[in-house]
Amino acid sequence: MSMKVRKAVFPAAGLGTRFLPATKAQPKEMLPLVDKPIIQYGVEEAMASGCDQIIIVTGRGKQSIEDHFDVSYELEKMLEERKKTDLLKIVRSISDMIHVAYVRQKEALGLGHAVLMARELVGNEPFAVLLADDVIDARVPCLKQMVDVFNEMQCSVIATQVIEGKAISAYGVLDVKPVSSRFGERLVEIKNMVEKPRFEEAASNLAVVGRYILTPAVFDCLSNIQTGAGGELQLTDGMRLLLKKEKMYAYLYEGKRHDAGDKLGFLKATVEFALKREDLGKPFREYLKGLKL
Repeated sequence: MSMKVRKAVFPAAGLGTRFLPATKAQPKEMLPLVDKPIIQYGVEEAMASGCDQIIIVTGRGKQSIEDHFDVSYELEKMLEERKKTDLLKIVRSISDMIHVAYVRQKEALGLGHAVLMARELVGNEPFAVLLADDVIDARVPCLKQMVDVFNEMQCSVIATQVIEGKAISAYGVLDVKPVSSRFGERLVEIKNMVEKPRFEEAASNLAVVGRYILTPAVFDCLSNIQTGAGGELQLTDGMRLLLKKEKMYAYLYEGKRHDAGDKLGFLKATVEFALKREDLGKPFREYLKGLKL
């Protein structure tokens, strides 16, 4: 039987220091893009890609994430009494969205450690990992594109994006080779990956971005690697070990990625998502045109 991707893991235990002081008492995953928290975009993408179980890896001070996806009886009762049916529908759609489970990462010991914390909830099946900071706007959800690849190849798939110039040094970089498939040049086989190489040493301009489909074998790999700088367990190191055991592929997804974990990227995403809204787009566009820039 072919393996299916049903579970999606969201590492959300980071401290969000780049957005201080806004994140002093509020998780960065709950910062709103227009009127929806960053993490909800990712959860909706996972749902639209066939995942029916969401696993969120949280830490200290992340209670509001759990509250957001839970039922809010008092709020719903107030909206119902005041006949605010549109708002009531929005609120209920969040809590009715899907089954969400939580696991606590007691210390922020890296992305690899966060993924490892979800091992018992994932079990022995392939799973997706989505980094909420990477908000990807695509006609076909990015993860859905990757699930289509996984369904055919039955191997781990990593989302990749072309990054030109010296900016590539801020990413995990892939060394790849062509592969024959119905996905054309968008799909390549991974030979190696290096985390944040010097520009002169980068094997390609293909960067790893925040979408992964991984086989359960990655858990043993993460359990057997050494911690790196700062005592953190790196997901890239675990995937490099997995690469010695299994084939892995990279998929050049179709869509536009917004780095909502960066202040400038967050501002750009807010503007672009607002402009696409039917209720906000026209007046907001007129406002922007009127600015003396």
